[in-house]
Amino acid sequence: MATASRFVARALQRNSTYLNRLSLELPRRSTCIHGFRHGSTSDPDRETGILKTFQITKADAKPVLSEHHDISFDDRKVLVPWEEGKTSYFQHLWLRDHCQCSKCRHPETKQRLVNTFDLPKNIKPAIVKASGPALEIKWKDGHESSFSWDWLHLHSYSPRLEKYLSPQFHFWGSEIEEKPPEVEYGDVMESDEGVALWTAKIYKYGFCYVNGVPLTPEATKALIERIAFIRETHYGGFWEFTADLAKKDTAYTNLALGVHTDTTYFTDPAGLQLFHLLEHSGGSGGQSILVDGFRAAKMLREENPQAYKVLSNVRIPAHASGNPDSSIQPYAPFPVMNHHPVNGELVQIRWNNDDRATMDRWDDLNDVEMFYDAARAWNAILKRKGTEYWEQLKPGRALIFDNWRVLHGRSAFTGKRRMCGGYVNMDDYKSRLRTLCSDRERLLRAL
Repeated sequence: MATASRFVARALQRNSTYLNRLSLELPRRSTCIHGFRHGSTSDPDRETGILKTFQITKADAKPVLSEHHDISFDDRKVLVPWEEGKTSYFQHLWLRDHCQCSKCRHPETKQRLVNTFDLPKNIKPAIVKASGPALEIKWKDGHESSFSWDWLHLHSYSPRLEKYLSPQFHFWGSEIEEKPPEVEYGDVMESDEGVALWTAKIYKYGFCYVNGVPLTPEATKALIERIAFIRETHYGGFWEFTADLAKKDTAYTNLALGVHTDTTYFTDPAGLQLFHLLEHSGGSGGQSILVDGFRAAKMLREENPQAYKVLSNVRIPAHASGNPDSSIQPYAPFPVMNHHPVNGELVQIRWNNDDRATMDRWDDLNDVEMFYDAARAWNAILKRKGTEYWEQLKPGRALIFDNWRVLHGRSAFTGKRRMCGGYVNMDDYKSRLRTLCSDRERLLRAL
């Protein structure tokens, strides 16, 4: 395991510029997500959807060629001048490698067919010209390529013309109980538009209820599969459980559980988790707790930047070893706050103090106290009044949430409590969200 000294002292002292960037680039609060393609109804969220990672800004929104400068090329690159006053440089080898014709890219599978390594290193065009909506290139070997201006503008890398915009999330605290995000089971099961609205709400808020779910495991399983296939784990695929310790995990007890991320012991934690309470009889308790982890991280960053940096760098080992036939551990420990390696955005919370393994790799005794101080500050925010959202789950009302963003827990309970649900991989969920809530042609142009 990487030591705390490496991920605290060095990061804080030598890489302060990068860490300062990390601490400043959490998603900003917004009540909308742009780009949803379906028609509007009385539900305002139906007009919202996924925000593309890269959007065109007002300053350079139109891929229009300059009227005052010509396209040109030399032995190494093609120069495309834009009306906005910028010129894109595209190297010949890059252009030939990204040819969009049917011989170089399969029209059905959208996969590359061109053999990159058969292309001459010093490949050059014979003719380069603007032809209506596209740049036309005839290569010296006779091959012809065509690139639309939209595509060239979108993929310009020198300079980069698209501007990065943070994901548009709606941050929330306990006030969300007044109007939590919800959809109807019938809408989700009857149409892809219903699934689009459902997945968009999960993206925007980090969770969503589904009302009117039949009180059967079969109906609940079918509901999850409207997003994607159910992820198999050591708990099985679709699971149904009570407090019987059939699996050696505290979830299979009636004990209170503090808010946490599920499956931090996997290299790739589960993306979505759905719970459906089928029955609770002969007792009481078992209220669910939800915390918006991204909002809590923002609060920690603003109130205690040092603690935020520590939890962004100290790697915490995790494990699932209760069952005698397994001891699951990720390929490497991960920090609590995990950021996008390119833009610095917070993309994943991994917090589960119950599943934390022994942290015994310390080079400096001060690092031990530094970690515990940071963890204590984080825990205090998670438990702060106004941060926790408490709700009693009810039969027929399923709860689904983004396990990378929303932390969940429950109070202790008595009686028989029968629950079912399952996990969905993050990449499969995002694929469903992306294809339902984005224009297909625009999506493919961005590849």
